[in-house]
Order: sequence, then C-alpha cells, then structure tokens
Amino acid sequence: MFLDMTDRTAPETPTLDSPLADEHEKRGAKFAPFAGWRMPIQYEGIIPEHRSVREGCGVFDISHMGQVIVEGESALEALNLLLTNDVSTLEFAHGQYTLLLNETGGVIDDLLLYREGENRYFLVINAARAAEDVAWLQSRLPGEVTLTDQSAQFGGIAIQGPNSIAVWDAMRTKGDPDLPPRNGIVTRTDSGLILCRTGYTGEDGFELFAPTDCISEWFRGAVEAGATPCGLGARDTLRLEKCYPLNGSDLDREHTPLEAGLGFFCRLEKPGGFVGSEVLIRQKAKGLSTRLAAIRQIAKGPPPRHGYEVFAAGSDEAVSSLTSGSLSPSLGFGIGLAYLPAELAKPGTSLEIGVRGRRFAAEVVKKPFL
Repeated sequence: MFLDMTDRTAPETPTLDSPLADEHEKRGAKFAPFAGWRMPIQYEGIIPEHRSVREGCGVFDISHMGQVIVEGESALEALNLLLTNDVSTLEFAHGQYTLLLNETGGVIDDLLLYREGENRYFLVINAARAAEDVAWLQSRLPGEVTLTDQSAQFGGIAIQGPNSIAVWDAMRTKGDPDLPPRNGIVTRTDSGLILCRTGYTGEDGFELFAPTDCISEWFRGAVEAGATPCGLGARDTLRLEKCYPLNGSDLDREHTPLEAGLGFFCRLEKPGGFVGSEVLIRQKAKGLSTRLAAIRQIAKGPPPRHGYEVFAAGSDEAVSSLTSGSLSPSLGFGIGLAYLPAELAKPGTSLEIGVRGRRFAAEVVKKPFL
C-alpha cells in the first residue's frame, strides 16, 4: 500500500538516522524519508501493523520528534501569549494539545505541552518543525525565560493499543514509575526516563523518551513484552481513521485552526490573547467559509490519496483537493480529508473524487471515521 506522508512545506534537509535504525534494520523494516529523517514505513505490512494496534499493541519509533524545555518564573505567561490553548489551566504533571500560529492565524505547528514543575514546561514538537519552532519561540520569549532543545539527546517510542498497559507492566524494570493518567507526564530523573500518556492512534497508550544510548533497550523490551513493531505507514492510517490532522498536509500556514476543526484548543477569551488570535476572533464572528471535512469514498476504485481533486457531485470544476487520503484498514473503504466550502462540508453532501481522469462517488461524513 503506497502512502505519501511527505511534509510539503518542509525545507530540504539532510536525512538523519534514528538511534533505533539498527533495530529497524534487524527486523527487516522498509525505510523512506520523512521530515528530514530516514524512518521505517513498514515491517510486515501496513494492514497487519494497523490491526495490531487496534486489537493488541504496537510500538513506533518517534525519535524524530523534538523535545524542548521552557522554564523560568514568567514561563507560564510567556507561553500563554505564544500558544493557542490556556497554559494557566495546566495542573502539575499534566499536558495539553496546543498550536503555534503565525500572525495571520495559519498553523506553524501543533504540539503537546506538559507542565513538569512550578515554572518548567516540556514540549513535544513535530520533526519537520523542530528548528523553526525553536527559533520562533526563542525570538519571542523574554530574557528571563530559557529554552533548552533536548532533541538530539533523546530517542522516543510510542506504545499504543488496548494492551499497552500490560506491555508496560511487563517491560518496566525496578524503580520505573507507574504510567501517568491520561494526558499526564512522569519523569524518572536518575535515568532521564520520561513517560507521557497521550497518543496519535485513537487507542490507549503512552510515549517513552529516554537518552539515545538506552532507547534501543526500551524498544527491545517493548517487543519482548508483546508489542508489534510498526512503521509510519500504520501510524498514518490509524490517525486518519480518527481524523487527527497531519502537520504540513491537513494543517498549514494558509488555514486556521478554526477551519481545521480545532477551535476547542484555541482559547480566544484568555487575557492578552495569543499570536494570531485577533484573526481567529474576526473569522469566528464572520463565520467560516471553509472547513476541513471528512470524506468517505462510496464507489469502488483506487484508494484516495493526497492531492486528488474533489468535485461537488455532477460539477465539472474541482472545489478542492484531498489533504490526506488512504484505504481504511479497519473499515475497508477509502477515506480522506479536504478543505471544502462551508456549504459542501455538511455530513451527507454528495461529492466525487477525481482519479486519473475518472470520478468516484463519495460523501461527507461526521468526524471521526472510526
């Protein structure tokens, strides 16, 4: 199954190897470039790996993700002016999904922010945006707030699936902490181990970050405990079934979080606002003209892919193109996302997807697909 997860807004960069590259090669992984990294796309195959996460447990390499520490007495206030969510609502050892916007309200990055201490925050950022995010934050943080980029010192794995808790219990060693609650974080300072309880698959699970010299041991431990090694191909189909957006495809600088359906993570009412908030306030008052919609392919045909044109049923002129698209392994039909005119983005609207000169019937459906 061909998957195109290329971040089309990312600059050309040298290809980096994950600290887990040897582990992937030993297990026969197929590699492809992603966000400047050489990453495993699949092992046994995308469909069996996808099902292993939905039905059991899978382990993914996420060492390409960036890890950043922001700390200082005014860190909360500073971050609250730069990120869309309300940092002041974060309790200790908890995290939140949030976004980094430009001045026109477009998305630079979506990320996870965790509060590790009174004035200390841990950020997990997208690989293709790591350098840009760090530079953007550093240029806007006040002098008394420090930013430390730890990305090169850490590797990471995501363990996902209904059996993920049992896998952790089997792989943990003496002194390792219990998993935190949903959206929580726990750190073992003596070993540098960080556990975050979120995910990008729609299943229960957690992320584990550790120094690069010991992340292979954790990966092997997860596999020995019953987790199936999974590549980014299955990660893409899993997140698409849940309508989780992919930065650089479904999220970009031309569309706002409101258009992407992420308004819940934009606290427009918080004091002082945030970069881009005035644009979002005006857009909300005026009403959205464009929305990111979920599209199900009805007619049998080639699976939908990024860039395929989308037509109103019976129209000769394309109204949009897919930002994401794939065959859904869980549902057995093609699914995709596209920014549509608001009047066409309502569930039940008939559409057509153009594939190499042919048209295939489709319809808008309620999010998520699964």
